[in-house]
Amino acid sequence: MSTGTLSPVEALAPPAAAPEPRRARALGVARDLVYRYGLLVLLAVLVVWFSTATPEFATVRNVLIILQSVAITAVVALGVTVSLVAGGFDLSAGATVSLTVMVSAAAQVYFGLPAWVAVLAGLSCGVLVGLVNAALVVLGRVPDLVATLGTMFVVQGLALVLTSGQSVSAGATFRGEPTTGRISESFLWLGRGDVLGIPAPVVIVTVVSVGVAVLLTRTRAGRLLEAVGGNPEASRLAGVRVGRYRALAYVVSGFLASVGGVLLTARLGRGDVGAGSPYLLETVAAALIGYAVLGANRPHALGTIVGALFVGVVINGLTMQNAPYYAQDLIKGALLVGAVLLSFSSLFRRTGGSR
Repeated sequence: MSTGTLSPVEALAPPAAAPEPRRARALGVARDLVYRYGLLVLLAVLVVWFSTATPEFATVRNVLIILQSVAITAVVALGVTVSLVAGGFDLSAGATVSLTVMVSAAAQVYFGLPAWVAVLAGLSCGVLVGLVNAALVVLGRVPDLVATLGTMFVVQGLALVLTSGQSVSAGATFRGEPTTGRISESFLWLGRGDVLGIPAPVVIVTVVSVGVAVLLTRTRAGRLLEAVGGNPEASRLAGVRVGRYRALAYVVSGFLASVGGVLLTARLGRGDVGAGSPYLLETVAAALIGYAVLGANRPHALGTIVGALFVGVVINGLTMQNAPYYAQDLIKGALLVGAVLLSFSSLFRRTGGSR
């Protein structure tokens, strides 16, 4: 039988139905809406649900508690976002928070230094870690994840060595001698004070968010950071100093991690070496959830803030409903998987590419 002849079964079979353009367009629009606004709609649904189930959830006091609880995560995540924009990934952010906590607390308790010196010492730690990461990635040609993973262990170990693994608080011993220093009230204000009724950490994270957003969207450096992250080879051929901008990204990431460390010290009123460890998961979750906000499919400051707020709302709402604390990591992980599915799965992308 020749290839151009139909069999009796094929001849009797109905022709394949042509795709319906109207239905296809409607499906495409629905997928695009889910892709762009799905996370925001889900956040709104959760807020309504928590407010209905627990009336105390929607009070001004609880809103301020949520904002204050996510402030440190948001600041650190904004730094991680800058490293992501440049095509890197700063895994040492959580360890940098821990090192800053120990250094800023030890500066006051062990050595009796004033608050501003403790702040400068903590911020210097973040810049130093960022420079080390930049040197490994840019000069050493070490892959980003490997370099920052190694730095994470070194920095975590350094925080332990500097304080002999002990918590730093008023009355602690240093080199076998009791200390007389304490964390000053002006330093504690950074984590516990307020400005016209708004918690100081919320004010600080607002300023940092605007600064990072302006850096990434309104400055030449921000545009070049994005170009470097999108195609480093093309950027290099266009004359962009790729290594310099990647180094800038890691320094900014380290600096903002240390800002988060200072705020955490001021909130705790002491130095605990493991205090910064949980922030690695939370900041990575916030930054990656931010990919799905408004269908950007790229790191951006607004998405990171929404991602941090998303995690904070869910944890706060579940806590008020007496959900077990040990389920929180599971829930955060599930949220991250859902956001990554929304951002990167082809199920929600338009084939025409209107993004």
